[in-house]
Order: sequence, then C-alpha cells, then structure tokens
Amino acid sequence: MNREGIKKRRESENKQRHRQQMLDAKARRKQEPVLSRRAATKKIKPAFLIVCEGENTEPSYFNQFRLTSATIKAVGKGYNTIAVVRQAKQLAKQDDYDQVWVVFDKDEHSAQNFNNAIKMAEKERFGVAYSNQAFEYWLLLHFNDHQGMPLHRSLYNEMLNKYLTPFQAHYDGEGTKIISPVLFNLLQGTDPQTNKIRQTLAIKRAKKIYKQYPHTSPATEESSTTVFRLIEEIVKYL
Repeated sequence: MNREGIKKRRESENKQRHRQQMLDAKARRKQEPVLSRRAATKKIKPAFLIVCEGENTEPSYFNQFRLTSATIKAVGKGYNTIAVVRQAKQLAKQDDYDQVWVVFDKDEHSAQNFNNAIKMAEKERFGVAYSNQAFEYWLLLHFNDHQGMPLHRSLYNEMLNKYLTPFQAHYDGEGTKIISPVLFNLLQGTDPQTNKIRQTLAIKRAKKIYKQYPHTSPATEESSTTVFRLIEEIVKYL
C-alpha cells in the first residue's frame, strides 16, 4: 500500500476511534444516578438565629412565626445586654445561620452597657432588635399610635391589656410573660378601626418614632424600638 493509502486508513481509524469514545461517554452519562445530580442543586432554606435577653416573652413570640421558605430558632437566655451578644457569638458557631439577631431591652441597664452592646453586635454583623425601655413597647405599638415620648415599662402591661380585654385576650407581664397563640394571632390580625394589619401598623409607627432620634445614644432615646427591622426580615419568608 502506498503512502497515500496508509494515510487515509489512519484517518479512518482515528475517526472510528473518536466516534466510539463519544458513544462510550454518552453511555456512561445515561448510567449516572439522576438523584445525585438533583441533590447537588438542592437549595437549603435560610436560617434565622434570634438570641433574646428575655427567657419567655421574646422566644414565645418569634417562635410562633411559620415561615414557608426559612427557619427560625429563637432562644432566651435571661442574660444582660452584653452577655446576650457574647452568647449569640457562641451559638452562631454551632450551626450555619444566614442571619443572627440579638434582642434586648434598655430596662435598668446602664446607658454605657446598652450602647456598647449595640456596637458589639453591629461589629459582629448581627442584627439588633432593641427596645427602650422594653420589648412590650413593640407589642403596644400594634394597638397604640404612641409618639415616642418617655413611657416607663411598668405601665406597659396595664396599657396593653386595655386593648386586649375586648378580644378576651390577656398578657401576663408580671407573671409568665408568655405570648399566647391568641395574643399572637391578634398581633397579626386586622385592626377594625383602620382595616389594616396590626403588624403593618406597628412597623410603620416604630419607623416613624425611630426617625425622630439622632441615634448618637440609643439608651437615651425613650421610647423607641428597632424590632421592626427584624420583623421586616422575617415577613420576607412568610
């Protein structure tokens, strides 16, 4: 066979070999488990970690949110402001959380500790949902268009129950401090006077009050709350 014939034969053999390699590769792909490829693209739900100063009120509130596209883990440690931030740092290392929030009140804590706790949390890139003076102020804003003037936390319980009594609901702010399912549903329900969702009203009111202050010292900005920020994040996943 001459050189030209040998060249054509080699080219033909190379084409056949390449075709066979393509067929073999295609056969291998067909044999791969379909489930393994789907698992690689499965999206995991975003997770919230909410570390609260209060052991009862805040966890019983946040844990009642039922999200369709995220998960919430709210824990109450009963620590002071700075200790809550430190505890959040420890808990955040134990699992993979997309958002970590700390929830604490001014109460009787010193202005220095309160302000420093906010700075510490922000440095850690935690969300901060504080209330001055107490978390119940956020609850009250669902029913009362408070304008942000000073209001001692000892008055919250009586004021809140004034709005709850007509609905046969009660908040035991001096005892269990638990947000019952009945109360939680009222907070999410419609205000008959405005025909608007109470939670939406509370967010709007809290924002308006928050804008009144310069935020140079949150400890002196009574009354105010940033819980609305956390709620705005949560409702994205309802």
